[in-house]
Amino acid sequence: MTATPPARKDVPREQTWDIEALYATPQDWDTEAAALAQDAASLGRYAGTLGQSPEALAGYLSACEAVRMRLTRLMSYAGMAASVDGKDTEAAARRDRASSLGSVFAAATAFESPELLALDEKAVRPWLTRPDLADFAVMVERVWRGRPHIRSAEVEELLGLVQAPFASERGIHPALANMDLDFGQVGGVQIGQGNIDRLIADPDRQIRQQAWESYADAHLSAQHTMAAALSTHVRQNVFMARARRYPDALTAALTSDHIPTAVFHTLIDTYKANIHIWHRYWQVRRRWLGLDQLREYDVKAPLVSPPPLSYQESVDAICAGMQPLGDDYVSQMRSGLTTERWVDYANNAGKRQGAYSNGGARVKPYIFMSFQGGLSSMSTLAHEIGHSMHSHLAQQAQASSVPRYTLFAAEVASNFNQAMVRHHLFATNTDPTFEVALIEEAVSNFHRYFFIMPTLARFELEIHRRIEAGESLSAPDLNTLMADLLQDGYGEGVQVDRERSGITWGEFSTHLYANFYAYQYATGISAAHQLRAGFDADPETARTKYLQFLSEGGRLDPLDALSAAGVDLSTARPVEETFKVLSGYVDRLEVLLSERT
Repeated sequence: MTATPPARKDVPREQTWDIEALYATPQDWDTEAAALAQDAASLGRYAGTLGQSPEALAGYLSACEAVRMRLTRLMSYAGMAASVDGKDTEAAARRDRASSLGSVFAAATAFESPELLALDEKAVRPWLTRPDLADFAVMVERVWRGRPHIRSAEVEELLGLVQAPFASERGIHPALANMDLDFGQVGGVQIGQGNIDRLIADPDRQIRQQAWESYADAHLSAQHTMAAALSTHVRQNVFMARARRYPDALTAALTSDHIPTAVFHTLIDTYKANIHIWHRYWQVRRRWLGLDQLREYDVKAPLVSPPPLSYQESVDAICAGMQPLGDDYVSQMRSGLTTERWVDYANNAGKRQGAYSNGGARVKPYIFMSFQGGLSSMSTLAHEIGHSMHSHLAQQAQASSVPRYTLFAAEVASNFNQAMVRHHLFATNTDPTFEVALIEEAVSNFHRYFFIMPTLARFELEIHRRIEAGESLSAPDLNTLMADLLQDGYGEGVQVDRERSGITWGEFSTHLYANFYAYQYATGISAAHQLRAGFDADPETARTKYLQFLSEGGRLDPLDALSAAGVDLSTARPVEETFKVLSGYVDRLEVLLSERT
């Protein structure tokens, strides 16, 4: 057990990210925010000019892109500062101000899509080959593709204006979780978002139980407020889908990435068809731990003493695992993880939960996490640097006006890095204890991305369907649905505390507000493992194709980019093959258990 995390001001500089590369001081941010408010609003002067000439079109698109990039940087700084200290009220105020500036930008440019749609495509398409317009071609073509769902300029302006007030509920839930809830203490240590994962993986079962129950109970204390916020968000999604003439919210969420809803449903169907593998794992885990009954707070209990790994040792392991991608990839990655200070990995009071990569500012692809040490933290770091290298290589290869890669593609790169590093560690370590620890890390990762996330996806689909059918969403409704879905996944292998498990949805204060994001973790881990397997058969071809996938950024639709890399997510095969990987871990764990006994 470690002491209560220090205040932000007390953490070593090398454990923090180089946020000053964005703005040297908060005052510089304030100055830019004031200037940007005027510049964003001034984009409205281009209304009615886009079809006048190729020069006029290029002039607007270039001006708009310049403002958009400044806004992205402004929002990145505000969000990053708020993430590392949820109690920093000035950072929270800057985040809210940045959101308002985003609304100003959206309203000022609301004419863009209707005007582009009004252009004569046959006449304008040749313009897009000009040097000053070529980098905007992908964006313009995708606007044209969305023609059935773009409304009039007046309606588009209104939809743009509602973005900021519509975003308010997304801040309520995280504010409760990160600022207002008291999770209590266990063993004299304050439970927080930064250490809960470590506490529920503690070797002491009493500590695990107290931490898990206290964390759930704190969320239950705010369940009605959280339910109101989530219900509001779902209603907003349904409203926007209907305003843009989509048949349902799922279709609306997937269409922008050109992903058929069949991909979502195939994932869920394949997950349900293979859920017995999870049921078998819970039984093996119970026997390893010597328990009569496995509880939710036992699913991350260590089977063996996990090997200690410092941050630097983790960096070295990741670099070794990613070596098949070549020296250039590894050297750029190592610099980012160390001297370039892409990563904020400090453990400090007030730091929000989770981890993320912020690759949109085109300065540095920053990484946020709380490094706890050991294989789990190393794996999280590998995951996030996968995102960051995706951003880094795409930014090197593509102009800023080329759309960023989608979330669907993003989760492939992150999970790929974890799979590669894990494969390297399995190949270079023969100690059975280390092998068990590595299987634990792998299955823990699978539990989040291949168990919890598909479960959240099923939950998300059902709550949208209920609102679309005119039903309501109360906290008891949400808790019952969540408990039922988790019970399905745990089967008879885990004794479920329905009340506390039922609030699991409330513990994901960001994922459920990203509009059908959770399922993409499961498709991402599936594509990632199929891509990793390609290195066994033909490493040179696999390397070339994978690096090309990263460099494409968002130039191609995600299914097309993955198809070029060798993965077809329109079929069940990648998901089925990844379940075979999970099954192999369970098989090996059973063998190691029999050898131990």
